[in-house]
Amino acid sequence: MSAQILDGKTLAQKIQAKLSQEISANQKGRPPGLAVLMVGDNPASAVYVRNKERSCAAIGMVSYGRHFPGDVEQNVVEEEIERLNNDPQVDGILLQLPVPPHLNAAAILYKIAPEKDVDGLHPVNLGKLVRGEQGLRSCTPLGVMQLLQEYKIQLAGKQAVIVGRSILVGKPLALMLLEKNATVTIAHSQTPNLAEVTAKADLLVAAVGKPELITPAMVKPGAIVIDVGINRVENEAGQSRLVGDVDFLGVSETAAFITPVPGGVGPLTVAMLLQNTCDAFSLNTKVQTG
Repeated sequence: MSAQILDGKTLAQKIQAKLSQEISANQKGRPPGLAVLMVGDNPASAVYVRNKERSCAAIGMVSYGRHFPGDVEQNVVEEEIERLNNDPQVDGILLQLPVPPHLNAAAILYKIAPEKDVDGLHPVNLGKLVRGEQGLRSCTPLGVMQLLQEYKIQLAGKQAVIVGRSILVGKPLALMLLEKNATVTIAHSQTPNLAEVTAKADLLVAAVGKPELITPAMVKPGAIVIDVGINRVENEAGQSRLVGDVDFLGVSETAAFITPVPGGVGPLTVAMLLQNTCDAFSLNTKVQTG
């Protein structure tokens, strides 16, 4: 392989170690608090929630988990969020997605106080991102930007192509790259001649959830390739493994930099969640102490 690996796992550990030191040294009377809400029994969601709770404990952050049954009513979840909004011990609130289809996820997310919206999905925080103002940023795109910064990859003037237009990754990441003076194209399922579009990218980000969609022929030689996808695939023997949206082995022979799956962007999503909670804690305690 010729591409340099962008090691998100090691960077995430570095960030968490720094946060742990900050929490240990803080003299504000309490540690930061993160409330994670989960609805139903989605196995993948349960794994993600456990990982977040373990990460909180590892750095000295308090985790306030709340697990609702799958048939919970909308008003019950919204009332719990209102309670957490008013709880001075809670600095961040996260709704684990997806939620069951009978719930209106957007309405629930909008109930979270913007200053406690550590997933960066409230319209107020997304609006601040659009305007270039300070605010809580979406965790996965923020993790991508931290990784590029760690490896001193200059973005100004680069042609960036993002495959995927979700509110979780594609759209906020496009805005963050624009802030760094990249020229950004967002491609998606209706983009004709996708390979022609991606092959022009100095920076290519794949965030669509399709296993190994991006092949070597779709990548410009010497490009930076960021793989946000996490897909579980099975072989003929029924054994499963995780792969990204990029053909890692093939593209590694073409790209200059590439993120692995697992161990690339994934760990940074959790690290940025913890960072956002600590940032919210600093702002909340400043407000409380006047």
